[in-house]
Amino acid sequence: MARARSDSPLLFEIVERPDFSFETKAMAEGLWPVAGMDEAGRGPLAGPVVAAAVVLDPANIPDGLDDSKRLSHLQREALFLKILGSALGVSMASVSAEGIDGSNILKASLEAMRRALVGLSVQPKLALADGRDVPPGLPCEGRALIKGDQRSQSIAAASIVAKVMRDRMMCGCGSHHAHYGFELHMGYATVRHRTAIEMHGPVARLHRASFAPFRLGGTEVLDEESFSGLD
Repeated sequence: MARARSDSPLLFEIVERPDFSFETKAMAEGLWPVAGMDEAGRGPLAGPVVAAAVVLDPANIPDGLDDSKRLSHLQREALFLKILGSALGVSMASVSAEGIDGSNILKASLEAMRRALVGLSVQPKLALADGRDVPPGLPCEGRALIKGDQRSQSIAAASIVAKVMRDRMMCGCGSHHAHYGFELHMGYATVRHRTAIEMHGPVARLHRASFAPFRLGGTEVLDEESFSGLD
């Protein structure tokens, strides 16, 4: 007879951490190197979507790798340096706000991941992508892992690299446009950000014109000079 399932609440939440099992299985199948891919910045109203691809060294995996959203700013910065110093390959790429407006955020995110993978100094035989979709046009086999940044250490490493790089880009934007506070909210739709948009208008080539509230409110986009490093 099947054992009855307890309806008592857990005394503590069980948090799963990413491991190297997907990569180890791929190695046994003859698929090595394995690259993890992830992106940062799908939801903000401003800035690029940034992706990273990382090939970890199985003999030198940094401790503490996890989904970047579950790490503090200081933890991400420390792990970012460890990843750069230990990985066999690290590559980053981005698609600007204009590129996002010209297609859509899903296509732009997948394209950023493809660019990051192609930019690796080592040629992977398998690419593990966070999410439901495999970027089209990869030069190797690709597999999608839902919540991959919480399951695969390679994807977790990519999520950290992408997040840190995008945050640094947005901090740079904040130094050029102090009214908006990009260095605080990274382009997300906070009250401060929305208020700044209402007062000063959106910035051309930095705000995503295809996102609400721009396409809904019909707000005029200010003409500004282009910003280096966002494409």
